[in-house]
Amino acid sequence: MDSERQLIERVLQKDPKAQEAMYRHFAPKMYGLCLRFARNSMEAEDILQEGFIKVFTYLKDYRYEGSFEGWVRKTFVNTAINFYRRKSKELVEVSIEQSEISIPSQSTIIENMSADELLILIQKLPEGYRLVFNLSIIEGYTHKEIASLLGISENTSKSQLSRARNALQLKIQQLKPKNK
Repeated sequence: MDSERQLIERVLQKDPKAQEAMYRHFAPKMYGLCLRFARNSMEAEDILQEGFIKVFTYLKDYRYEGSFEGWVRKTFVNTAINFYRRKSKELVEVSIEQSEISIPSQSTIIENMSADELLILIQKLPEGYRLVFNLSIIEGYTHKEIASLLGISENTSKSQLSRARNALQLKIQQLKPKNK
């Protein structure tokens, strides 16, 4: 495969083979990122498609500073955030009782919990919890950065993260077998 810079230049020249090569290289990782932000695979696919459109549209703005994968990842994170901004104009705090988090039936103890099962729990979090959890825990953003990205206060970001953690801990505790 061409060097990264050569591949980028070919994509900028609208070379379909280069576009496909870039897509194939980044799609698996970015789909995983999209899944963490989405409520289901259909939403993740929508975010993935939208993210690649933005990558190809704004590739001319990439300045070859820092990691190209980091630039692509940031584009996808922003795409996911904007996806949910369009769906709801404000983050609504929902109690865990209202969120209808379901437990994967095949899991009986925490040690046997798969990454997919944890992803299901994260996807079922209320939207505000899920966005803040992903941005903070998975992507490493600070509460100040999250507040700026989502248009909320730092304290709301901290509160949403705390509630997301509590909700996940509660549901994970429920996966443990009951001692009789």
